[in-house]
Amino acid sequence: MQRITLAVLLLCFCPALYAQNTIYEPLVVDNVTWAPEDFGKMWTFDAVPTQRFEELYEFKVTEEWLEDVRLSALEFSTGCSASFVSRNGLIMTNHHCVRGLLPGIQQEGENLQRDGFYAAEMEDERTFPNIFVDQLIAIEDVTDEIRAAMARGESEAEQVKLRDEKIEELTAACENGAGYNCRVVTLYNGGKYALHSYKRYSDVRLVMVPDVQIAATGWDWDNFTYPRYELDFAFLRAYDEEGQPVGSPHYFQWSEKGAAEGEPVFIIGRPGNTDRLLSNAQILYHRGHRNPAILNLFNELYQAQFAHFQANPARQAEMLSQLLSIANGRKVYAGFQLALNDEYLMAKKRDFEDELKKRMYQNKALSAEYGDLWAKIDEAVNILNENFAPYFTHQVTPFTSPAHLILAKKLVDYAGQMNLPEEEREDAYKGEKLEETKKGLALQAQDMELENLRIQAHANFLAKVLGKDSEALKVAYGGNTGKEALQYILENAVVASPEKAAALIEGSPKGILESGSPYLRFARMAKEKLDALGPQLQRAQNTLEVQNQRLARLIFDVFGTEMPPDATGSLRISDGRVLGYEYNGTLAPAKTTYFGLWDRYYSFGETAYPWGLHERWQKIPDGLDLSIPICFASDNDIVGGNSGSAVINRNAEVVGLVHDGNLESIAGSYAFLPEENRAVSTDSWGLLEGLRLVYKTDRLVRELKNGGIR
Repeated sequence: MQRITLAVLLLCFCPALYAQNTIYEPLVVDNVTWAPEDFGKMWTFDAVPTQRFEELYEFKVTEEWLEDVRLSALEFSTGCSASFVSRNGLIMTNHHCVRGLLPGIQQEGENLQRDGFYAAEMEDERTFPNIFVDQLIAIEDVTDEIRAAMARGESEAEQVKLRDEKIEELTAACENGAGYNCRVVTLYNGGKYALHSYKRYSDVRLVMVPDVQIAATGWDWDNFTYPRYELDFAFLRAYDEEGQPVGSPHYFQWSEKGAAEGEPVFIIGRPGNTDRLLSNAQILYHRGHRNPAILNLFNELYQAQFAHFQANPARQAEMLSQLLSIANGRKVYAGFQLALNDEYLMAKKRDFEDELKKRMYQNKALSAEYGDLWAKIDEAVNILNENFAPYFTHQVTPFTSPAHLILAKKLVDYAGQMNLPEEEREDAYKGEKLEETKKGLALQAQDMELENLRIQAHANFLAKVLGKDSEALKVAYGGNTGKEALQYILENAVVASPEKAAALIEGSPKGILESGSPYLRFARMAKEKLDALGPQLQRAQNTLEVQNQRLARLIFDVFGTEMPPDATGSLRISDGRVLGYEYNGTLAPAKTTYFGLWDRYYSFGETAYPWGLHERWQKIPDGLDLSIPICFASDNDIVGGNSGSAVINRNAEVVGLVHDGNLESIAGSYAFLPEENRAVSTDSWGLLEGLRLVYKTDRLVRELKNGGIR
């Protein structure tokens, strides 16, 4: 064996890594300390830490730069982010942000999800109905007005009601006065409130999307992972009231060669939600009750959807969007549980709360004002701990439940209404509307193969969350799971027989309300359970809304603006660098290249799932340098909702397009750990080469390079 000397070891390349957490040193929980970085770097545009940017990146941020960047960014009605990338209203976002909309605008003979779309001429750009993008025009602090309104409430429920009424009043006044779309954004869990005014663009048209295979290479297996090899992009255009492309003086110029490793970059977008300011009691509730129940639901739904997908290869294009949506939710909640089972992260959360309490008790004024805070939080959380699982598992909704159970719920609701005098019934159960309602009391399962799988999934879900001996499983499925549960429903459930269901509808309400049929019994039991638990959970939630606001104010009083607020679906700027990281005992590169795209394709046998390539990509195009980057990682702070965000350099040039984070980034919902939390983006250089050499979108390439049509 070759001797490895100390000198050789010292000569090895050792990348700069954050120091607190490494697989090569045993974790000593007592030595773990919190840091301001745990709360991330999603900065609001009215509180950008310009001094931080100057110290870290030697970049002096001006008000003009910030205004231009803010007005270049857009918030997309699909829940994603977007941005203007030309003076003629050209918009950049992710393919997965519009993927589900594509079947609605395709024409006969087209399959836009499978094959993509390109408008070679402007008149070919295709209208998306009922979508819009919003541009943040102004931010106003309205904290004092809302706090004053809440102070008039004597109970927590009244405080929440007065808060909501004041928010509604401020929003209406803003929209009536300025003519913008307005909303009040809650920051620091209510420690601060900001009124945002938006200019809305409602005429949005599709310019170009690629095929789904290149936009989602690796499908769920590559979702929330890195290294990554995909081009997840879409280009749209906003039009004005006269049907002309929007003229926007604020837009991001395109960087043809992107950013270098280690270069500072900024992500401009609207992260959806994080829970970094929650108390430890609430985090433990998430770990022990909320997240496991939701994860079990997503996992069972995914297994059903994936089995159906595999069994129907001819229909996979139409099924793909729904499958990937459920898969995404499953992986998110799996990531949450990984994070909360990480002793390093949990030790940081405990240390922060200990430090916060210590500083509070050292200050008599703070101690007097906030001394009862944790006791009130604990009381409310205990109610959630006891009641969340039974409440969640007894909900009957189109997402959580098979169509047979939905019909059973409708029948129980119908019988309950018909037991009332007509004047006391809801409108849908009166007069002429009653007949229309009765027509809707039919099984609405468009695909019985999938429905049968969802019945099994629902039984498995009840068993995993409530236990195989639970009353719910016994009532609904006779204690069975899987195929036995399906057989039990098909043999015993009235709703499985259209004739028997119709007879119940035409009979007396008593027949439904006393039926021994399993799904009807479960629907009745579920209604009773929700009616009993709902008020308790609402009171607990009201308590937490008020106490979380107090907790956030305490954090603000103690630490000031040392850390940014949680993500709330509002526009933010996040700073970072293009940077790889250590994972699984190896290194992830800062950038991946086109070499990796074809390596995955061939390594997995050129099969369609999951690293397959559309026929236009199966042959390496002439002129493509495979060493050009296709994706990159950066230590910017992002979360769901940032999809479609532009990654820019100090010159406000697009160097990338955010489409994901790595698996480790999912922990960012609770704490930002810069050692390995990474944003994953499509590289501007690789994207432009794909447009030029594969899709041959000459008109689009010219507009990106020139910053406009002309």
